[in-house]
Amino acid sequence: MRVIGPNSEQLGVLLVKDAMQRAQEAGLDLVEVAPTSTPPVCRIIDYGKYRYEQAKKLGGAKQKSAQLKEVKLRPYTDTHDLDFKMRHAKAFLADGHKVKITVMFRGREMAHQDAGRTLMTKVVEQLSPSANIEQHPRMEGRNMNMLLAPKAGASAT
Repeated sequence: MRVIGPNSEQLGVLLVKDAMQRAQEAGLDLVEVAPTSTPPVCRIIDYGKYRYEQAKKLGGAKQKSAQLKEVKLRPYTDTHDLDFKMRHAKAFLADGHKVKITVMFRGREMAHQDAGRTLMTKVVEQLSPSANIEQHPRMEGRNMNMLLAPKAGASAT
């Protein structure tokens, strides 16, 4: 078998017992890294460290990125419509997504921003068991925005 040393140097083609002896002298392990090649390739490395690095490579692919979902409301949204949209927001939070709540103002509604703030407090009351406020309500042009993030360990109910 072809043997590669601990510092990635080629040790050449050795017998299995000679390769095992060199690995023991170095205080490391003999790991077969390419069994299908001719001759098979083995490496003298720390096997625990090798497995850790392999798991780290695979672990990066398992991460799920959280998306930003948006729920749009108007300042005088009816209670039934609000409940319906809050169910969607709860589902988004349960899936691990952040939720942006937007209250859109049109025309003379800009004079009644207090209605939008009241609506935002209702939203916070309904979603507080499953969400943390990441960004408090604030005006951006004609829209009032608030950002909610899922609480750790919260689930859909």
